[in-house]
Amino acid sequence: MTPARRPAPKRPAAGSRAAGAKRTAPSSGKSTAPSSGKRTAPSSGKRRATVSAATQPSARGPRRSARVFSVAMSLIPVVGLLGAVVWIAQISSVRDDLGGSDFSTTPTTDVLTDNPISSPGTVTAPAGQPAGATGLAESVDGAWLDTVAASTSIPRRALAAYAGASLQLAQENPACNLGWTTLAGIGQIESGHASHGGASLQGDGSTDLPIRGPALDGVRFMAIADTDGGAWDGDSQWDRAVGPLQFVPGTWSTWGADGNGDGASDPNQIDDAVLAAGRYLCHSGDLSSVEGWRAGIFSYNHDDAYVDSVAAAANGYARLS
Repeated sequence: MTPARRPAPKRPAAGSRAAGAKRTAPSSGKSTAPSSGKRTAPSSGKRRATVSAATQPSARGPRRSARVFSVAMSLIPVVGLLGAVVWIAQISSVRDDLGGSDFSTTPTTDVLTDNPISSPGTVTAPAGQPAGATGLAESVDGAWLDTVAASTSIPRRALAAYAGASLQLAQENPACNLGWTTLAGIGQIESGHASHGGASLQGDGSTDLPIRGPALDGVRFMAIADTDGGAWDGDSQWDRAVGPLQFVPGTWSTWGADGNGDGASDPNQIDDAVLAAGRYLCHSGDLSSVEGWRAGIFSYNHDDAYVDSVAAAANGYARLS
């Protein structure tokens, strides 16, 4: 199996590199389950790597108390309206979209044990903001984005968010080993890369239409009374999951991030949402093992079929990239 292409950071102009601010490249993967892949040095602005994931863990990591609601980051509209067959339908859809074959969920051991290597590119955070608060999407090599967006059919703007967040997380938490294919798999399952309900991504990472789940009013889902005054979800009575990665406002108040460097954290902005999701996943620990990867995704949504769906999507992207 030919290993997947890995994103290379955009090389800054001479004199713009901050000492010690190296980024590491996000992993990609073979067509079998996602994790962080084997990493090789970039060549001609492109990286290649392999990634793997799992569906049969021997153990799960602890469920963090920071996630108050089990539905906090799930795709509420799809789960609620399509019922128990949603994950099978999602896997079928992903298989069709990604070319059909080789959706094994058995992990490859060679990609579960490697550590990322540093990339030669660097990014400098603006004054007064932490590393990672610059526009992460802008740190990814443009040629890599063009190639991988074309081969995977992931919208280029969404792909830039996944790759940029993975680069940033490899820098700030290298022990996490979170690859871009994992983030892309979650983005596909949660909102079809911000396309749910006819929405589409704009150049600034926002969506032209809001992506909101149904009210968490205790009818189809647990009741979660409003926590944000309707600021994020437009509902002052009940909470709703919002944005490309489907954060509930109460969870966003804990994990919200600024991925585009505008000084604000917004769950409806894809760079912010993907960076927050990545940090949430990395909080569970090392994702380079079968058990660690599966526990991390399970913490995002407590459903084994959901984990399998993310694995299938991530494997497909790894195979095509």
